[in-house]
Amino acid sequence: MTEPADGRGVLYPTRLPSFSRRPAPPELQDRVRWFWIPQWQLAPGRTSRQNVLPFPASNLVVEESGVSLSGPTTGASYRDLRGSGWAAGALLRPGGIASLSTNPSGILNTQVPFDAPDLQRALCDVMSADDASGIEQAITEFTAWATENLEPPDESGLLANAMEDLIASDPSIVRVEQVASALHLSARGVQRLARRFVGVPPLAMIRRYRLQEAARKLRENPSLTIAQVAADLGYADHAHLTTDFTRVVGFTPTNYRRNSTPDV
Repeated sequence: MTEPADGRGVLYPTRLPSFSRRPAPPELQDRVRWFWIPQWQLAPGRTSRQNVLPFPASNLVVEESGVSLSGPTTGASYRDLRGSGWAAGALLRPGGIASLSTNPSGILNTQVPFDAPDLQRALCDVMSADDASGIEQAITEFTAWATENLEPPDESGLLANAMEDLIASDPSIVRVEQVASALHLSARGVQRLARRFVGVPPLAMIRRYRLQEAARKLRENPSLTIAQVAADLGYADHAHLTTDFTRVVGFTPTNYRRNSTPDV
């Protein structure tokens, strides 16, 4: 399973406000991958644009304005931060979304209100405190709520978790048939599993993790050519990577690498 230190997902890490990720405790890791909390305090008139290439998963998000369930996405997204504020989210495993939505594909590319006033109150109380303990208290409260409200996954949910772990951790996985073979399922069985517990096709999951890894390599390893990155991630050539990257992220790997330097 990917770890909180995993740099994938955030396209420009150096431009983040204060940002914390904490792993879910062992007894909850079959439902929540990690908790994440950004905080920001910007000068008047300043805007900080946060670009992300989200994991192929859903998030439960708490803000001062309410709680929402954010579904999986088909592309990159951004949020413009202004003034001061915070958010707290739980990146859900396939086995965790099952307690909150029976149809994650129905919230694809959207964010819907979620009724959890007790969770919102608890996090607002601790995040409004002006001390460093607020983040740890918020994660404690979020963990307690998730433990009580997210049912442990059934056998199918655990199999969906295994599918996610395999795709996320093995860059040699480039075809649905490889996933099916590893899980002793048919390709159609993998398709059904992804649709029920993730909300996007398994090939979309594979491509998302590969593009996240491509972005990380482009950002962190300037000596690697785009052709080398493409080869490392199972693309036929750099043109296929460029086409895929541009379609999903919105600009070419070359432009991304050029712009992924710290603000000055």
